Amino acid sequence: LNLIEWSAQNIVAVALDGSVCLWNHTSAEVLKLLEMEQIADYVSLVWTEEENYLAVGTSNAELQLWDVQQQKHLRTMTNHSSCVGCLGWNSYIPSSGAQSGHIHHHDVRVAKRHVATLAGHTQEVCGVKWSLDGCYLASGGNDNLVNIWPSGEFACVKIFNAVKAVAWCPWQSSVLATGGGTSDRHIRVWNVSSGTCLHAVDAHSQVSSILWSPASKEFVSGHGFADNQLDGQATSSSGHTGRVLNMTMSPDGVTVASVAADKTLRLWRCFEMDPIKQKQREKAKSVRSSSIHPGIP
Repeated sequence: LNLIEWSAQNIVAVALDGSVCLWNHTSAEVLKLLEMEQIADYVSLVWTEEENYLAVGTSNAELQLWDVQQQKHLRTMTNHSSCVGCLGWNSYIPSSGAQSGHIHHHDVRVAKRHVATLAGHTQEVCGVKWSLDGCYLASGGNDNLVNIWPSGEFACVKIFNAVKAVAWCPWQSSVLATGGGTSDRHIRVWNVSSGTCLHAVDAHSQVSSILWSPASKEFVSGHGFADNQLDGQATSSSGHTGRVLNMTMSPDGVTVASVAADKTLRLWRCFEMDPIKQKQREKAKSVRSSSIHPGIP
């Protein structure tokens, strides 16, 4: 499941069983955005590109869209037939992966919102990520495959061996990192244009999440059995007593938040921000906020 995500507005969204809580990292304020009706229900989540909206997938096969500023439920999409466990976002298109092995695209601008179904996995979809340029969607499944889907097409063009962890390189749009499960335990870096494996590293444990750092041009990985830790290029961070389930990075690229099966959320200072790059980032953010497209209708 997508259990945690950190927005550019410094808001951490956390899925706790059947509820979604928002934690303002600046003010430390905590707000419960939603809670499912049934005690056995559970949810996953992803911020939209505008970051005032949150897409929420549920165990009862729904995809919900919420206005965070207004704390308002906007709509529910019900095309899935099973639990929606992972989510991605590309412009106006939320992409949701389900236990059935299907991925659905919805266009939130139109009345008939379901616009495509991708059927490339034979088991549960457990990770979906759009490349930063919006040209490719990577999906990982419990069938030990990662499929690469070109935008606007319904057939995958590349198939790699991996499971849940999929992460696009921020500075090379055709480079993808994937992480294998308990039987594989490898991190591989791929060129999706050519289909070649650029690097392969034995992580010695299940890989559950990968995050790239644009500042230091390296990545940190989260692990389950048997290490339950975070690994970077030079250091390892241990503290969780259960397997790491999901990770997210702060807007400044310095801090990583992890959630684990030990029912804790932990913050790790994994990277250092270059002062020059920090100024460039703040300038770029200012330009982006002044030109962002209108809100979701």
